[in-house]
Amino acid sequence: MSTLLQRPLSVGLNERPRATKGTYFVQTWGCQMNEEDSEQLGLALQQIGLKPVSSVLEAQVVLLNTCSVRRKPEDKAFSLLGELGILKRSRKDLVVGVCGCMAQLRADEIRRRNPHVDFVLGTGDLSQVGGLVEEALQTRRFQKRLDLPERKGAVVDDVPQRLLNRPQKLKAFVPIQYGCDKFCTFCIVPTTRGRERSRATSDIVEEVSAMAATGTKEITLLGQTVNSYGKNLVEGRVPFSRLLWQLGGVPGLERIRYMSSYPRDFKADLIEAIRDCPQVMESVHLPLQGGHDELLKRMHRVYTVEGFLQIVRDLREAVPWIGLTTDVIVGFPGETEEEFQGTLDVLRQVRFDGAYMFIYSPRPGTPAGEMEQLPLDLKKERLARLMALQNAITLQINEGLVGSTAEVLIEGVSAKNPGMLQGYSREFRMVHFPGSVERAGRLARVRVTGGHHWGLSGELC
Repeated sequence: MSTLLQRPLSVGLNERPRATKGTYFVQTWGCQMNEEDSEQLGLALQQIGLKPVSSVLEAQVVLLNTCSVRRKPEDKAFSLLGELGILKRSRKDLVVGVCGCMAQLRADEIRRRNPHVDFVLGTGDLSQVGGLVEEALQTRRFQKRLDLPERKGAVVDDVPQRLLNRPQKLKAFVPIQYGCDKFCTFCIVPTTRGRERSRATSDIVEEVSAMAATGTKEITLLGQTVNSYGKNLVEGRVPFSRLLWQLGGVPGLERIRYMSSYPRDFKADLIEAIRDCPQVMESVHLPLQGGHDELLKRMHRVYTVEGFLQIVRDLREAVPWIGLTTDVIVGFPGETEEEFQGTLDVLRQVRFDGAYMFIYSPRPGTPAGEMEQLPLDLKKERLARLMALQNAITLQINEGLVGSTAEVLIEGVSAKNPGMLQGYSREFRMVHFPGSVERAGRLARVRVTGGHHWGLSGELC
C-alpha cells in the first residue's frame, strides 16, 4: 500500500519538482479491499499507456483512493488534496482524481473544497478511470461517476469486471464479494459500496488459477462479510465452504486465507473446511465489535455474546491450535461501564491471538452517528484498558509457543532487521528468523525460540 510522504508537499515545492509525462501515483488509505482496488486502478491506467512512479512529486496523474470507515483517513485525504492544489498552480498538466469510499459519499464536498480536482470516481466501476484521465488531459472538464450496481431481487449479475494482467506476486488479495446487506448502525459500507454482490465462482477460480500458474502461493479472499458469499448468484447458491474446496484444488496454490467473517453466517460446513482442507489456513478473523447483548443490539449485530462464544468453542473443538483475531469498537454511543466490562470479559474468555481495537468514529448518515456520543476522554481511557488487557494476552500466548514449530511461508527479508527473514505461520503469526534470502517464496519449518507482542522469533529446523 502506498504511504504518505514523510514531509508536506509544500516543502517539496521549493525544489521545483518535475513530473514525467505519462506517469501516475496512487495514494491509498483503508482496508485490504482498498489496496486491491488501487491495484485495479493502476492496471487500468497502464492500459492507456501510463507508468507508475513512487512519489506524488514525480507523477502527472495522482489518484487518491479513499476510505470513510473512520474520520481520520478522510482528514488525511482532504489534507493531501489541499497540498495538491498548491502543486497544481505550478504544474498545469497535473491531473488529480479522487476515488473510493469517500468519493462515493462526499463527492460534492470534495469538489466544493478542492476545485482543482479533475474527477471523482466512486466504488461502482473503477475500470472507468482510464477514460476519466484521458478526458481530463484533453478537456479539463470536471467529471463525476458515482453509480452503484442495482441488485434486482435475489439474483445479481452486475459485478465489477476485473483486470487480470496482474504482476507476479507470492501473496495476493482476491475479492469475491462486493457491498454489504448487514446494515450495522455504525457502518457506512452499504452506502459507499452498495448491496451485497458475489462474483461468479468460475471467475474466481479462473483468476486464482492464473495467479497460481505464475507463482502465487497464498491468496486472501476479500469481502465485507466474506462467509456470506454465494447467496445471490445467477448459477444458484454456492456456499462459501464449497468455494474454498474448489480453490483448494487449484494446482500450485498452497495457502488460502479470507477476511472478514460475520459471526451469524459462520456455519458447521465452514468449520469442517478449515479442519479438513489442507490449503485453508487454521486462522479466523471473527469481528466481535462488542461484548454485551444490549450493545450488540444497538450496533445491529445480529448475534448474541453466547452465540459468538459457541462459534469459538466449535472452532477450537475442531482445530484446537487455531489462530483467532477480532475487531472491537470502544465507546459506541450509550456504552455503559457494565457493557464495556462485558467486552473485557469476552476477551478474557476467548483469549484472542490479536485484536484490532478502535475508538468509535461517528459516520454521518448512519443511525449511530445520530445517537448521543460519549466523551472522547472516556473513549480513550477505555481503549487504553482494552489494549492493555489484549496486549498482555497476546504476549502470554506467544511466549507459550516457545519450543513449538511453525510452518512459515518465507516472504523475504525483514524490513526492520535486514539480517532476518520473515513470514507468517498458518495461524497468522508473524515469525522472524535468520536465513538466506534465497529461501524466499518457500515453505519452511521454524522452531520458536521467543514470543513477543508483535509475533514470534525462531530458527529454521
